[in-house]
Amino acid sequence: MYYSGKRRGEDGIAAVIDFLLSNARLVLGVGGAAVLGIATLAVKRLIERAGRPPDEKPDKEMTDSWEELSLVSASPKLLHKGIEGVVMKQIAAATKKAELSQPIPLPSPEPQRSDADPPQRQKRLDLCVMTFAERLQQYYRTRVCLSAEEVSVAQQRALDIATEIQAFLHSKHPDMPLGDMMLAGSLLDDLQVVKADHACLIVPLQLESSLWAPIAGEDTFLGHPQYCMVRRENLEYFPRGRSYWDRHLLGGYLSSRLASEQLGKAVMESMNWPSLTGTLECEVRPVLGSPELKLEIQGLTQSSGESFYITVLPTVRLGEMTLTAQREITGSFDYVWYQSLYTSETTRLAALDKADLGVRRKCLKTLKAVCRNCPALRKLNGSHLSNTVLHMSEKETDWSESAFADRFLQAITELIGYLEIGILPSFFKPNVNLFQGFTEDDIDEMGFMLYCAVTEPEILLI
Repeated sequence: MYYSGKRRGEDGIAAVIDFLLSNARLVLGVGGAAVLGIATLAVKRLIERAGRPPDEKPDKEMTDSWEELSLVSASPKLLHKGIEGVVMKQIAAATKKAELSQPIPLPSPEPQRSDADPPQRQKRLDLCVMTFAERLQQYYRTRVCLSAEEVSVAQQRALDIATEIQAFLHSKHPDMPLGDMMLAGSLLDDLQVVKADHACLIVPLQLESSLWAPIAGEDTFLGHPQYCMVRRENLEYFPRGRSYWDRHLLGGYLSSRLASEQLGKAVMESMNWPSLTGTLECEVRPVLGSPELKLEIQGLTQSSGESFYITVLPTVRLGEMTLTAQREITGSFDYVWYQSLYTSETTRLAALDKADLGVRRKCLKTLKAVCRNCPALRKLNGSHLSNTVLHMSEKETDWSESAFADRFLQAITELIGYLEIGILPSFFKPNVNLFQGFTEDDIDEMGFMLYCAVTEPEILLI
């Protein structure tokens, strides 16, 4: 590196830059490392241009360098990280060398515009002058929203399958105390985006309130605020066997694994799926090898070959707590139930929008579509984004239609701040960190993408 720098006349600047990059993640965090990477790219390109012989023609115009420099100056994070002086000093020195080695370009005469431009060219010119707010509105209309027909067909098929499952369980297992099944999820709450491809079927397990009591996650050795346990009570007065669900006890607690396995055997392995396929005129089959109880439906519409999934969720309601058996979240803890906050989050967003005719849900749906369409952001799910919007609602009052683009960009900035500290607190349970399952590589990848979107937000709408 040293000899290469001497040959190019860099005077050891490359060593300084590589040292900064190698230690950027440790010292600067996600944001500083991302912006320093952009700045380093600009410096290296300017240094390469400065070291060329005068007769060598560059590959690109100098305007590219100034676009690169604008990325650095546009980020306020450098001002707080103490890097601006180091980076900008090297950029200024390289810029002077580049200016001395490059001839001054003469302004080229502007071609006269013909009045007889074809319509297609005129249309492209109109698209080029669209503001970001207009592009965001267009993206919402064309890429985010689902058609009413698509939503109606998906809901009807899911309702038909839910009706068949409930009738089968009541006829084959009449002793199993179950409540009325219902559909839930983003498809029913008008929060599903891009395409209608999933729904949840809630299967309520009816527990006797005098025999079962929920134990909050904070009061258990797990210490996770959303992990709960259901304890069997009053065994001295009501011995085991008085409740149907006593057969699923594990160490004195109701096992979510055993309850899911029984429901899986009763539904996934026992129902006549070929017969149901002929009745509903679409192929229905259970998904094997998944920790979830999931059904796959193909041929939802005659023209679409996309699959539609229904997740069957065994659910327990005790008091104000709603607990679900989600082994893909709780992992190997067989007696642990997951406290879902989805209903509370969606209800709160709907109430806030109804009070001031706001665009919180519209902003949430657009963020969900952006994250779904961008590979680097796909790990940000609806829970992360809805809690971000709820936190913003605490300090931001203008959620009018005219402020839609501003709130969208503000949400990007808020997510960067949460990623930098690695903590996104739940709105209803602040001691829950929604980023807990992310690795450093996940945070780096998402943080870099969002940092690039701060200065060029159009890259999220591709």
